[in-house]
Amino acid sequence: MTAALLAGLLAGYGIAVPVGAVGTYLVSLTARTSLRTGACAALGVASADGLYTLLAAAGGSALATALRPLLGPLRWLSALVLAALAVRGALLALRQFRAQRLSTRPERPVPGAGRAYLGLLGITLLNPVTVVYFAALVLGSGTAEAVRPPERAAFVLAAFAASASWQLLLAGGGALLGRAFTGHRGRLATALLSSGVMLALAARMTM
Repeated sequence: MTAALLAGLLAGYGIAVPVGAVGTYLVSLTARTSLRTGACAALGVASADGLYTLLAAAGGSALATALRPLLGPLRWLSALVLAALAVRGALLALRQFRAQRLSTRPERPVPGAGRAYLGLLGITLLNPVTVVYFAALVLGSGTAEAVRPPERAAFVLAAFAASASWQLLLAGGGALLGRAFTGHRGRLATALLSSGVMLALAARMTM
């Protein structure tokens, strides 16, 4: 059981720590909304990681083989979603910047916590790298069929906990970033920078 927990923690951090497009969007979202919204979005990412971990632990090589032909279309779909989010984020930041120059009314956090959770859950589920990563990990250990159900459950829960802890750390960083750049120009600059990074990552996914 201890070995399964350690393996799950290592697996969860292994897929979560490299900050890609999803992590960049999570930090940006928290910076322009609130820590509560960012935390819910972070749990959405971790939920997707946990679901893919469960599928990989249960399906093993059969699941990886079934998904392999879909990697190309999923990669393009992910790139299109990220590009759309980048453009939308940049346009929203520009609109809010212009509105704030004409009005001193407080900005309403958009999106809400529930919408942020579902949005990041969907974005992360579009990423085929996660399920292939976990399937390869299970196969590499040679325990896809031999591991007992309690150990599989421990592996999945540990991977979810590892992913959740890292995503919440990113959300906390986004909240600090939002406090550090509370001015209108600062928020506009960070939003445009985030959109640019996401566009670059989306372009890279198509190569």
